Amino acid sequence: MTTPELGKVLVIIPTYNEADNITPIVQRLRVAVPDADVLIADDNSPDGTGRIADELAADDDQVHVMHREAKQGLGATYVAGFRWGLERGYGVLVEHDADGSHQPEQLPSMLAALENADMVKGSRWVKGGSVVNWPWHRKLLSQGGSLWSRTILGLPIKDVTGGFTAFRADTLRGIGLDDIESAGYAFQVDLARRAIAKGYRVAEVPIEFIERERGDSKMSGNIVAEAMLLTTRWGVTHRVDQVKQWLGMDRGRAPEPAAVRTDQDAAK
Repeated sequence: MTTPELGKVLVIIPTYNEADNITPIVQRLRVAVPDADVLIADDNSPDGTGRIADELAADDDQVHVMHREAKQGLGATYVAGFRWGLERGYGVLVEHDADGSHQPEQLPSMLAALENADMVKGSRWVKGGSVVNWPWHRKLLSQGGSLWSRTILGLPIKDVTGGFTAFRADTLRGIGLDDIESAGYAFQVDLARRAIAKGYRVAEVPIEFIERERGDSKMSGNIVAEAMLLTTRWGVTHRVDQVKQWLGMDRGRAPEPAAVRTDQDAAK
């Protein structure tokens, strides 16, 4: 897909043991956004996901595959995919899960919102957003994680931890991919806080998030712990910097606040 101002779109799908899911999700993407290219970034899945990805690419020149040597975390895989796309001149880069939780049919509204923003998050927690087939404790964990992250970091985003996100290429260049710290799910928080700190315009578009039907979730206690520790450390640093500015100890000029839109108007 090519937008008038932004250029060619690349949808990045990180995979690890998604053999049952990768074909249907790519097929749906090719229908929903037929002009967009797809990059499957596979972390050497032992279940044959990489082989299936190669078959999809052989049949469709808009599907590409990046074979990585080992499982190194969601963030590391996305950063590698971002670099691949930026090197090839894509104007828009999209994060998209392989398991069906992100619905390709909702991507066009996100791309439309990107025409007036620098970064667009598909949001479960704004008006019109929802989750399907989640038990109460998963909702509590997700909403609690977003609340904690946006409170301690001062982020005006409802769904900080959400992973269905579209970026202008210049936004990714500007936030400093070399400095990304998290390989796990805190990666999403890291991207959001960096975009806000740089003054980029962030919009949230409501989405319906559907729990996977096939395969195993990659979420674990270690991933949650890493996210909490990193977010807390970033938050403490953020608050200390605010106090220094208030006391006049920091003479540097803080960036202008980002324009954040969190309602359905962002999709128009």
